[in-house]
Parts: sequence; C-alpha cells; structure tokens
Amino acid sequence: MTALTDRTDDRWDDGLIARSRPRAAGGLEEDGADGTDGSDGSDGSDGGDIGDDALVRAVSGAGSDGGKSPAPPLSPEAQALRLRLDALRQLVGLSRTRLDGKTLAEAGRVLDEAAARRGLSPQHTVVAIAGATGSGKSTLFNSLAGVQISEMGLRRPTTAAPIACSWSDGAAGLLDRLEIPGRLRRRPRETSEAEALRGMVLVDLPDLDSAVGAHRDHVDRVLALVDAVVWVVDPEKYADAVLHERYLRPLAGHAEVTFVVLNQVDRLPGEAADLVLDDLRRLLDDDGIALGEHGEPGATVLGLSALTGEGVGELRELLGQFTQERGAATRRISADVDRAAVRLRPLYVADGHSGPEIGEAARAEFEDRLAEAVGAYAAGLAAERAWRRNAGKACGTPWLRLWRWYESRRAPRSLAGLAALAAIGGRGQTVAPAPVEEEVTARQRVEQAVRAVADEAVAGLPDPWAQAVRETAVRGADRLPEALDEIAVTLGAAVAVPSVKPPRPTWWPAAVLGQAAMTLVQIYGGLWLVGQIVGVLEPKLLPPVLLMVAGIIGGPLVEWACSIAARGPARRYGQDAERRLRQAAAGCGRARVLEPVAAELLRYREVREQYATVAAGGSRLSTTRQ
Repeated sequence: MTALTDRTDDRWDDGLIARSRPRAAGGLEEDGADGTDGSDGSDGSDGGDIGDDALVRAVSGAGSDGGKSPAPPLSPEAQALRLRLDALRQLVGLSRTRLDGKTLAEAGRVLDEAAARRGLSPQHTVVAIAGATGSGKSTLFNSLAGVQISEMGLRRPTTAAPIACSWSDGAAGLLDRLEIPGRLRRRPRETSEAEALRGMVLVDLPDLDSAVGAHRDHVDRVLALVDAVVWVVDPEKYADAVLHERYLRPLAGHAEVTFVVLNQVDRLPGEAADLVLDDLRRLLDDDGIALGEHGEPGATVLGLSALTGEGVGELRELLGQFTQERGAATRRISADVDRAAVRLRPLYVADGHSGPEIGEAARAEFEDRLAEAVGAYAAGLAAERAWRRNAGKACGTPWLRLWRWYESRRAPRSLAGLAALAAIGGRGQTVAPAPVEEEVTARQRVEQAVRAVADEAVAGLPDPWAQAVRETAVRGADRLPEALDEIAVTLGAAVAVPSVKPPRPTWWPAAVLGQAAMTLVQIYGGLWLVGQIVGVLEPKLLPPVLLMVAGIIGGPLVEWACSIAARGPARRYGQDAERRLRQAAAGCGRARVLEPVAAELLRYREVREQYATVAAGGSRLSTTRQ
C-alpha cells in the first residue's frame, strides 16, 4: 500500500476544535508517540521480508516504540493466532507450486495485513463507522467525538472521503496505512467522556451505496484494514440487500469485531423500536452473524438516536471497553484467517476420506502387472525347465545321453534341428526380440498399472492434489517401459538360460552313482553273455540275461525316480528366478513411480496438517468482551 508523502498536509488538523497539545514527556511529537512523527508516510514496516517475530509482534501489539522496549507477554489469543499464521505461511509455501496464485491470493493478503500491523501502535483500536445513505453515520460520528467533524446535511452523499478522529496520540502510522491524509485527521473535544475512548481511532466512511464509484472503493479498502466496524442502519433501510449481501453476509465470521446500530429510534413510536431490533437480529442471524447475547461472543446490536443522544452513551461505553481490551486486531486477523481457511478447505480437505495412501493391495497389484510385463512367470518356468533338463542330463541313462549328443550334432544342419536345439535349451543361443504385438501389449500393461496405482493414490484427494499426484505418476512412468525391457533382456535372459549350472541337491551324486551302477550291470551281463557265446565261459544263459534286464530296467527307473525327486528343487529354483525378476521390476517401478507418488502424498499430508492448524480457530477464539 502506498503511503502519503505530502509533509505539508500530513499533520493533525484540529479544525479550530482542539488546541495544539504540548509535547508529551520525553520529547515525543504529538503525531509520533510511537517513535515516528507520522509525516514521513511510513507505516512502520522495514520494507523487507517480515519474519516470524514480526508477525508475533504484529498480532500481539508490540513494536510501536521501534523496538526500544520489550514486547509484552502474548495473550492466549495472540499465541494461538501466531501458530495459525505460521501454519498459514507454511501452507502457502508448500502449495505455491501446486496451486495457482489466484487461489492463494486471499491467504497471502491475510499474511501481508498481519505483517503490516508490525510497528504500528498497539495502543490504538481502529473502528470504522459504515452505513448507507441517510443512515445518520456522520451524525453518530460527530456525537461520539463531541463536536461536528464530519459534514452533515441534506445533500447526498455528504461524506466523500474517509475522515478520522483519534482520541490519543501515536496513530499516524495506522492512518497512513488507511491512506487518510492529514487534512482529514481530527481530534475530539477534551471531555471526561472522551477519556473513556482513549486509544480509539474512529473513521467515518462514505456511503456504502453511493452512486460514486470512488466512494465505494474507499469503503471497501478501509473495511479490509480496520480492527472493527460499527454498521449504522436506519428503520427504513435496515434490510437493504446491498448491506446484507455485499457486506454483512461475507463478513459473518467477523462478528466479534462488529457492532450493528439501529439509528433514528426516536422516529419509531411505542414498542416499534423493539420490534425493528428483533427483526434486525433475525436478519443478522440469517446472514450467519453470531449475536453477542447473554455474555456470548458475537456482534453487538443496539438501538440509539444520534440526533437526540439516546443510547449514544451506551455505545460509547461499549466502544471504550472494547478499545481498552486491545484485542481487536487479534480478533480481526483471526476472523480473516477463519475466512481464508473456509475458502481453502475444498483444496485441502476431502470429506469422508481418512487420508491418502497407496494400499498394500494396490502396491501388490502394481508389482504383479510389472512382473507380467517383463515376463517373470515365463522366465521362472524356463528356469525350472532348465534345472530339470540338467537333472535329466546328469541322471539319465548313458544311451539316452549319447542319443541327445548325436541329435545336437545333427540338428543344426536343418531348420527342424534348430527348433529342436531351441527346445532342448542349448547354451549360447541368442534371445530373439519380442514381436511388435507383445511389445505393445507390455507397454499397455505398464501404462495400465501406472493408471491403476495413481487412481488408488488419489482416491478422495482434492482436485489440485489429485492432479499433482497423477502428473507425478505419469512423469515417473515416462521411461518405465524401456527400463523394464532392459531388465527383461538382461536379467530375464540370464534367468531363462543361466550361464552357470544350477545348484545340485544332495541326493544328486547318489543318483548318478546308481545310474552308473545300472550301466555297469548291463555291461557286465552283456560281457558275460558274449563270453558264453564264444565259449570262453560256461554256458549259463539265465544269470547274464537277468543282469542285463536288471540294468536295462533299473536305469530308466533311476531316471524316473530322479525326475520325480527333481520336481520340488526345480520348482523352487524357478520360483526363485521368478522372484528375482519380479523384484527387479518392482524395484524399478518403486523408484520411478511409487516413491515419487508417495512423496507427493507426504507433501499433501504436510499441507493438510498445516491446514488443520490454520482452521483450528474456526470454533472462535475466546474473548473477554461481554
């Protein structure tokens, strides 16, 4: 906000109402009891970034002396507000890259206005008198001041610019912030009644329904900066739609710093004033404004006549008590924070949702889809077959092994031999590239897995954060299919066609020894039979035949028993190979998708916790005003 810099006009003008006061003790000027002369256009801020201490001093009322005296202890209300402002600042910082600037503009304005209060007089309470044309607010302003300061008359609008009246020195910085020039700053008549209002700065605003746009701009600007507002209504226009829809209803949360005065009650006969007041309270209740009745915090509603003075003393007493509490700035900023929290709620809170997270079921499904994309199950089956082939080679009969060797030497001469070699799983073969259809299918599986886990993560999230999570998942999955293809080519080929022999179980040597024994029995029986045929040995046909039959039958039996025994180890070997490939694919998916998404969800949980702190005062800060 640009402060006034005209040094010739930025001085108190008593308007021949009050004589110039002598300098206060200590040599402070009348306009600068807070350490500034009020004529340099300064609002007391240091022009730079305002830190946490600045906000604390702003809402607690410290800092008007330029830091020469220690800040008073914070009240419970000020301490609570300090925590909320700190949380709001962190909330804005964490959300700046997720939400657009317009969305956070209200929160930023609240922080700026809270910071602007630093360095300004904590001893003063700025109260604005607002009302529609003909409501008599200028008459009430003059009545409270004890002299005619604001112009009154039949010509409308009468008040063209805000006029300020201060009951004590040191309010220059506050009025500079309101952009009220020195020629429109007044002092009240020095009376015993005026002493009760010491510390109050009363501002008479133009008509809120003025036909002049500049007048309405003055009203809107000043209402956003003052500590409290006295709304003046008359019996004819107290239900005016402009007043209720444009001002009272949007400021319903500011009830604790709101006074609603029904003026001109002298024009109402008999009990008509009470009836109108009751109807006014009904309208305020419809606007959502809490009424401060029976000692409860809320807006104050009373009837008076500024012309005859009826009820003005009661209002003066209430304003004096309100000013002496020196908590209006805290309550006003708290109400601003409440309103900002209500507007931000749809961006941070999803009703009926306990909290965003990626469930174990969603994680498992995501890893299953990635494992399917890299062919982990097929690779495990291939590893299992390779283990069983090795077992068959080691435990098979020598004659079958010779036949396989012969086939391996003959098979490469034909395409059928190449197919047979591939079926046998010979070493040194190259892995053929996947068909285009399979590659497209694998990519679609990966994209579907990413969409599924993103949908699970954003379930119940507010729209901006759901969009941020989805964008994070999409960015992480950008090169995920290529990374999975690399895993499938390298680790998958090594699993399907291992470069080293699979580990052998403990029973394997015994099986090999048994197969060798069956082979020796066959050879021995054969040699025995041959010896009998050539006449070297005594003819006994049955024993050598039995030995040969035992060897011929025993060899396949040993091979069959070994194949049965090899099923379990082969299955475990294949499952281990599948698990290694699955873990590699899952690790790639976690690094590229799950962890970034989890980090985004963690950021949302942080901002939600900060928002919970900001909105914690929605139930209203306690007040001592009765």
